[in-house]
Amino acid sequence: MQIKDVLLAPGSGAFFYDDQAAIRAGASQDGFVYLGEPLTPGFNSIRVPASSLSIGLVLADDTVVWGDMMSVQYSGAGGRDPLFDAKQMADLTARVMIPRLLDVDASRYLDACAKVFEPFEREGLPLALEYGVSQALLRATACLQRATMAEVVCAEFDLPLPTRRVPIYCQSGDAREINVDKMILRSVDVLPHGLINSREKFGVGGRTFMEFVKWVAARTGEIGRPDYQPVLHFDVYGWIGQEFGLDPQRIADFICRVAESVPGFTLNIESPADFGSTRAQIEHYAKIVSLLDNRGSIARIVVDERCNTLEDIRLFAEAKAAHLVQIKTPDVGSIADIARAVLICKQNQVGAYVGGSCTETDLSAQASVHVSVATQADMMLAKPGMGVDEAFSIVGNEQNRLLAILNRRATNVR
Repeated sequence: MQIKDVLLAPGSGAFFYDDQAAIRAGASQDGFVYLGEPLTPGFNSIRVPASSLSIGLVLADDTVVWGDMMSVQYSGAGGRDPLFDAKQMADLTARVMIPRLLDVDASRYLDACAKVFEPFEREGLPLALEYGVSQALLRATACLQRATMAEVVCAEFDLPLPTRRVPIYCQSGDAREINVDKMILRSVDVLPHGLINSREKFGVGGRTFMEFVKWVAARTGEIGRPDYQPVLHFDVYGWIGQEFGLDPQRIADFICRVAESVPGFTLNIESPADFGSTRAQIEHYAKIVSLLDNRGSIARIVVDERCNTLEDIRLFAEAKAAHLVQIKTPDVGSIADIARAVLICKQNQVGAYVGGSCTETDLSAQASVHVSVATQADMMLAKPGMGVDEAFSIVGNEQNRLLAILNRRATNVR
C-alpha cells in the first residue's frame, strides 16, 4: 500500500489574501483594491491573489489522489502562520515531505499522518502543508479501502456512520445585500457573515452594524419561504471591543441589545473583540459567555482569532470560552487534527463549527465536508470563494452525495 510517486502542481485559491492589520488601520478601497502600504510581514500589497499548491500521490495502480495547500484570507494575523508562499512550500515538500510519503503505508490513515508530520529540525511543519498532505492521504486511504473519506474518518476514530446532514453557513463578502438575497432564496441554514471588518461597516456605537442585522432579519421574512428561520451569524472582526473598549460587561451589553433587536432568531457573534493573546482571549471570552448565559440571552459567542491550533481549541473548549469554536481548517492543519478538534468540542459541550477560508479550493472544501459529516459538527462553512452560489453548490452537493452513499451502505447492512 505504498505511494510510488509524488506530484506537485501550483494553483490558485478561490479568493485573495488580505492584510488585516492594514485594513483595520483604515486602508481605503478603490474598486476591489485596497490603497496604502501593507503592515503585515510577507505582504507586498494589502490584497494579493491567493495561491495554492496541489500535492498528488501516485498509488500502485497509477491512480493519483490530490490535496491542496494554502493559507487563510487574513494570514499572519491573530497568531496565524505567515502568508503562504507556494515556491517555498514546494521546496520544503520536495526536501522533507516526499521522502517521508514514499515510506508510509497509505492504507493506515492516522499512522501515516503521524509519521509524515513528525517535526523537522525540532520544529513543527507549516500547517498549510499538513492540511494539503493530509487531504491527499485521506483520499489515498479511501481509494485503497474503496470507501468514502468520511467512512475512513469514522473507522479511524471509532465513530458510527452518520445519517444527519450538517447545517451549512454561507459568507457574503462585501456584496452583502445581493448575497444575503441569494442565501435567503437558497434557504441557507446559517447566514450571512457580513464581513464587518472596518469602522465604516460597524458604525459609531455599532449603529450601522445593528441596522444591517435588523435588515437581514426583515429580509428573510420578505423574500424567504414562510417557514424559513435561519441562524444569523455575523463576524465583526473585533470591532465591538474596538468601539466599546475591552470590557466584557460592555461587550456583553451591546451583544444583548443586538440580539433583542431580532427576536425569534438565534444570533451568533464571531470575534467580538481581540484581547491580544490566546490567554487573554480565553479569560475574557469566558466572562462574556458567562454574562450572556446568566442573562438568558439567545446570542452565542463564536471564537476565531487567537484560537488557531488543536491545542488552542482544546484550551478554549475546556474553559467554555465560546459557545461555538470555529475550527479554521488551514490553521489547524491535518485533517486528523480537525476531526480531533470537533470531538474535543463535543466532549466539552461546546459547539464545533468546521470553517476555513474563502481562499481555499474545491478539493479542500470537499475534504472538509467529509470530516464535518463524519464527526457530526454543528455547522460547516460553504467554501471556497465569496460568491455564495459556487461555494454552496460545492459543499452542499458533496454532502448530499456523501449522505446518499452512506444511506445505501446502511440499507445494505440491514
